[in-house]
Amino acid sequence: MMSLLKNILGRVFAIWALISFIATFLIIFIPSMFCWLIPDPNGQKIFIQIARLWMNIWLRITGCRVKIIGSKRFASGETYIITSNHNSLMDVPLSSPFIPGANKTIAKSTFTKIPLFGFYYMKGSVLVNRNSDKSRRQSFDKMKAVLKLGIHICIYPEGTRNRTAEPLKKFYDGAFKLAVETKTAIIPAVIFNTKKVLPMNKRFYFWPAKIEMHFLEPVSSDEKTTEILKQEVFEIMKQYYVQNKS
Repeated sequence: MMSLLKNILGRVFAIWALISFIATFLIIFIPSMFCWLIPDPNGQKIFIQIARLWMNIWLRITGCRVKIIGSKRFASGETYIITSNHNSLMDVPLSSPFIPGANKTIAKSTFTKIPLFGFYYMKGSVLVNRNSDKSRRQSFDKMKAVLKLGIHICIYPEGTRNRTAEPLKKFYDGAFKLAVETKTAIIPAVIFNTKKVLPMNKRFYFWPAKIEMHFLEPVSSDEKTTEILKQEVFEIMKQYYVQNKS
């Protein structure tokens, strides 16, 4: 009986989450689009500030409490590559908006087809078509250009959501190759509890929960190969996740 009631409530919460998401998005859409007119990195910094305001409001009215730990890991004047675990679609509204300073996320180009939201999505992302080698090469060059502007890059090195029972999926090379070639430090980020909000095994379901994002100590890419850096960051994130998950 309790399970049935929770499933019903989860659908009710999902309706409210969707309606409130669309309503609040329409409010912040035009101010966000003005950021296209402001040269980067300032334009992107303001865009992220608006996104953070939006997510603080939306997450609060959906009943999700947010806890961010380790923001002071970001040294003033430094640019970083942030590598985050990926457990749920809820990772996206938690990650980029709450990274201190201007940042962009590497993201699938298919989302640009969504009316209105596509324009917003393009502003916050470096787009890639994963089925195209040319697109992947171009996105890598674009990420280098973004870093040169002093804008952080946020990457999910697992590639897609982790549907396994393991703490992390195997990492792809991209984030670490980018770090080595640009001599950029990596800040590992570990997200907790987003699976509770949007479970992958349930359709149209939303359950309010406390969600967290922890930024860890920067990891230098100096004098490291892509593989060594990848393994180092993987072990740091895995151990932290196992030790701190609730």
